[in-house]
Parts: sequence; C-alpha cells; structure tokens
Amino acid sequence: MARAWTRDEKEKYKIDLERLYLAENKTISEIANIYKLSDSGVFDRLVRLNIPTHRNLKKRFNNQRSDIRIPSRSVTLAEFFGLLMGDGHVSHFQVIVTLGTKELAYARYVRALMHGLFGGVPKISISVLGYKTVYLGSTLLTRWFKQEGMVQNKVAAQVDVPRWIFEKPEYMTAFLRGFFDTDGSIYKLRFGIQLSFTNRSLPLLRSLHRMLELLGYKTSAISVYRVYVTRLPDVVRFFHDIQPANPKHQRRFRAFANHAPVG
Repeated sequence: MARAWTRDEKEKYKIDLERLYLAENKTISEIANIYKLSDSGVFDRLVRLNIPTHRNLKKRFNNQRSDIRIPSRSVTLAEFFGLLMGDGHVSHFQVIVTLGTKELAYARYVRALMHGLFGGVPKISISVLGYKTVYLGSTLLTRWFKQEGMVQNKVAAQVDVPRWIFEKPEYMTAFLRGFFDTDGSIYKLRFGIQLSFTNRSLPLLRSLHRMLELLGYKTSAISVYRVYVTRLPDVVRFFHDIQPANPKHQRRFRAFANHAPVG
C-alpha cells in the first residue's frame, strides 16, 4: 500500500502534475519517463490527486501528438494485428505486446515494427522475472485500434480477425506470421513435427482455421482452443512461405527438421 504523503509533498506533486499533464499536455508515458516511474505509477498519482485522467478533460485536448500516425492497410499492419491478437492488448492509454523471458531479440523486432507503423518511441520493459513488454502510449492509437475491433480483454469480448485481412493472400500470410510468432508453437512428434495455434477466442480461432485452409494448408478441427498443422510438407511450406520472425520458432524448426523423417 502506498504511504501517505505529507501536505507539502501532496501540494508539490499536484502542482507538478497539473503543469505537465494539463498545461503542457504531456502524455502519461512522457511524464513516467521524467519521473522514472511506470505508466501505472503516474496514473495512480493522477487519481490520488484528483487530476482528470481523460484527454477530453484536458485544457489542450485538440492538440494531438505530432509524432504518432495512423497507418494505412499494409502487409506490415496485417502482421502487427496478428501479433497483437496473439500476445497483445489495448488499454486506455497504451498499445501493449507481452512476450516471454527468452524473447529479447523478438521484442526488439516488435519495437521496430511499431515504430515503422505508428511513429513515436515504443519502449521495452523487462520484469523482475525477465518477461518482456513492448508498449507505445497514445490515446489516438488506442481509440483507433478499438474502432478496428481490438479490446482490452480479447477473450471476454471474443474478438475476431478484421475483415480486411482476408482481402489479399499477402495480408493473411502476414497475419499468420504475427500470430504464430506470439501465440503459436512448434512441437516434435514421434513421427514428425506439429504446429499449434492457440487462442481462447473462438471466432478468432475459426478465422485462423479458415485462413490456413484458404492458403492451402491441411489443418485439424478446432480442439481445446487450438488448431494444428501436422503434415510435414505443410509444416515445411509454412516456414518457407510464412517465414516466422521470432527466432525461437526458427531455432526449434531447424532442430526438429534435421531429425524429421523425409516423406
């Protein structure tokens, strides 16, 4: 529990935060960088000091950040939607992708992807347990993503793939790459290799199943929130055509493929 502030501390924090957040129109992420706090730490201070925390209540609400842009539909955006629907979410203030303890190289890839699409300065934070989080603060972006169907709790809302992803094979290919990089797995079976796509949103799983079949892959039926690709020629073609960007998948595929039976 946060300790109680003295009267002088409370007055100082309130003056400073009102100046930064309301008068100078800085974002929560920008203020967090100034104070060397987490974004949630700054948000908690705003709440404790009764400072309005919605941009439409700020004095200069119409002044948008000049370093953030809304991208056009593209292969890169399709890939980002894939990884966001895998291990990402959209809060009120931030676009966030959460990754594992051994995925620093891929976190840097995601950061570069976000910067190329949206501008700004995406950041990587590392938890005490080693988990990597890539995030970019912008309410302009979060509002846009929510208009595109993204929500904070994807399972509760049972989100689905944006319809425009199905317009072009290259969009579907890129979406599958992003999704597999974050919510996919590759396993060694006794007589081959298996790909697994996991998600607890059934509409999303059905769309993944449809996408794979439209691209010519033989898939399993949906089972326990998973879709599988097991035929070795399909697994090999997946890594050749989809080209997962997460190094951990590429390492596992090479290790398994070197011992897989030919056929």
